Amino acid sequence: MSRAFVKDDSDGPEPRLERRPVSTLPNYVTPRGLALLRQELAAAQAAGDAREGRYFQERLDSAIVIDPAEHPQGVVEFGANVRAHDRSGHELCVRIVGEDEADPPHGALAGNPRSPGPSPITGSGSGWSSTGRRVPSSTRSTLSSTSKQA
Repeated sequence: MSRAFVKDDSDGPEPRLERRPVSTLPNYVTPRGLALLRQELAAAQAAGDAREGRYFQERLDSAIVIDPAEHPQGVVEFGANVRAHDRSGHELCVRIVGEDEADPPHGALAGNPRSPGPSPITGSGSGWSSTGRRVPSSTRSTLSSTSKQA
């Protein structure tokens, strides 16, 4: 047998993988986000990826589910689908979701439902902060409608 494929004790210990950093913010998730975390955990376990498995298990263990169906229509808050128009008439459509569900290029922005910060959408009656995208204050939009996530 070739020595190239045999582990030698002189090779030293197996390298230790660094832990994947977990956010220190509260882990708010939508019901869809919770399902996605479960899928990611199952995929990591199936692949034998202990590092990813630990990460997704920690995220599931710390998940705080906020169901948009329990919130009123017409309020910009965590879990809402928001449609707005800027001064030029361009439409902005976003979903306010948790960190792990965020996908800014596809309109899913991470929002902290407990943040009273300024909203990039005026007329909303409620502020939210986005960790997925910054909107300059000069690019304010006017709320057109909100709906609950499906």
